Parts: sequence; C-alpha cells; structure tokens
Amino acid sequence: MPVYLQFDRSSSDSPDGEHGFTWPRLESLPEHPSPCINIGLINNMPQAAFTATERQFISLLNSASEGIAIRLSLYSLAGIPRPEPGPDSAGSIYSSIESLLETRLDGLIVTGKEPLTPDLRDEPCWASFTQVLDWARTNTHSAVWSCLAAHAAVLYMDGIGRRRSGEKHFGLLQCTGDSSHQLTAGAPPHFPVPHSRWNGLPEEELEARGYSVLARTADAGVDRFVKQDGSLFVFFQGHPEYESDTLLREYRRDVGRYLRGEANTYPLLPRGYFEDRTGSALTALRQEALTGPSDDLFTRVDSALESAMIENTWRSAAVRTYRNWLEFICARKSESPGEFHSSGPISISR
Repeated sequence: MPVYLQFDRSSSDSPDGEHGFTWPRLESLPEHPSPCINIGLINNMPQAAFTATERQFISLLNSASEGIAIRLSLYSLAGIPRPEPGPDSAGSIYSSIESLLETRLDGLIVTGKEPLTPDLRDEPCWASFTQVLDWARTNTHSAVWSCLAAHAAVLYMDGIGRRRSGEKHFGLLQCTGDSSHQLTAGAPPHFPVPHSRWNGLPEEELEARGYSVLARTADAGVDRFVKQDGSLFVFFQGHPEYESDTLLREYRRDVGRYLRGEANTYPLLPRGYFEDRTGSALTALRQEALTGPSDDLFTRVDSALESAMIENTWRSAAVRTYRNWLEFICARKSESPGEFHSSGPISISR
C-alpha cells in the first residue's frame, strides 16, 4: 500500500509535483485498511537538502509498506529555520511540534541536521528536540533517530558524547549485521550503507548503558543500534534512506567549499561508490587542485560527476530494515492497542 499524506484538507496548497509522484489522499484510503499505522516525520534539514530528505524517507517508507497503509504527518522543530515552500511542495503542510505533542503516533522518524555549535546542547532546537524525545517515550511504539538526531538523543538520554574522527567517514561502508534481531531479520549478514559523518559514538559506552548494536563497520564503528525506553528507539549513524546520487551531490558540495576557500581540506572520494572510470578522473582532478587549481577545475569536476554511473547497491537492505520496522510497529499496535509504554520487545511473525 502507498503512503497517505495527513494534511489540513482546508488548505488550498497541493503537496504534489515537486516529489515526482502524486500523493494518495486520505479520502482514498480504504475504509478498513488492515493494518494501518500513523507515522510522523520531523524534517530538520536545511533548505538545500530539505525536499530531498523528505522525498528519500517517503520513498523508502513507500517501498517498505507493501500490505501496510501508512498515514504520514510532517513536522518541523522549533528553532530550525524552514525553507519557504512553493505551492506544490509538501513543505507547505508541515505542522508545528506543539501539534505533535498533543497527539500520539505509532511511529516517528527524526532526521539530523548540520550542527551550528560544537556542543549539541547549545543548538537552538535543543529544548524542542528533547521535548519531542520525552514525548516519544510514551506516545509511540517506536521512533527512528537519524544521524545527528541519534547523537543528540543519546547525549540527552545517557550523556554519551560523540567523538570526532581524524577523517570523514564518507561513502558506502560495508556493515556486518546481527541477523538474530527482529529489525535486521532477513537482511544479508554483510551489506553496504551510505555514511557521511565526521563524528561517531563509542560502542563500548553504548553497550554499557543498555544499547544493543545491530550493525557495525570494520573501521568506522557502529552503524545502527537500539534501546527500549518505553518506545523502541532505533538509531542510525548511516543513511540507508539515501538516493543513488546523494553522496555524489555531497561530494560536489564539499569540492565547491574547498575551491571557494570555505574549507581547508579537499574531500576524499566517497569509498566504494564511484566506478573506476569516474574515480580515476576525480582523483586526477583532486591532485590538480592540491598542486595548482585552474579556474575551470570545478566545471571539470562537475562534468566528471555528470557522467558517473551509480549503482544503488544498498536499497534492498534499506527496504528490508524499514519493512521490519513497520512490521514491528504493526505487531506492537495489534498486541497492545492504545498502549505506548510496554517495556518488553516482541517478535515479528513471518
């Protein structure tokens, strides 16, 4: 079943068009869908990535939702400037966190954002973020915390601070998963996941405070982990939701920052991502930039990226993970209708 957008029907704004597909309306939802769950998405990304992030998560939910109807509500945190949406964007129908806190949802997804301060507790959205986290403990069956949202959540919950690495973990990182857990059941033991981060969370501290690590990389630490805290909280340091060209666009952005003098380091190629032809061309251009860049270097980088052939090798594992998450929520909702604070894990039947 598709994702059905929950929005104010009195609004004249249409959320169609910008995403490349037409939103199914709630009035087209079957009268007695079985099962049907309510999911909220809190999109904290800045203007440059706002619509793409929205599209990525909605597309992933849509792909994972076969046989499950999803009513999706969109929210934005207080303290984060949101781009002014066009009339054909779903951004025109985002609700405030205040409206979220007055209701209950079966599931919640909270995205990350690029931090403005060294200490996440100094971020303008910190108070609003922690209010949402406290709400989610008793008003959802499960919540996903993505990237920086995962770092902020464990800092608030257990005082675990993230650690900066010597180099950026960037590219398709090979992960080894614990297939015995219900959220990784059915996934291959080894699978790629896009990562794009300088910081990470120490596995030993997570496990000491009751978190269970579900997947890890060989040299970049933890990929995903969970903790039962009323709701089942699921944390991702990677980005299984990324589209085929997301890492490409991030690489292009970082090259531009370096060439404009906004960054001190020319970015490394995303690992395991580009095919050999594109990788070789970009490596040569990087060497040229480090020795004596020409005025047209960014144009040539752009040209090399435009001809890149990207194979999305992580999508099937990402869909499997989110399918398991949706099935977990359905099972919890079925076993404890109206209850959002059961402390024990349950199994997903297949």
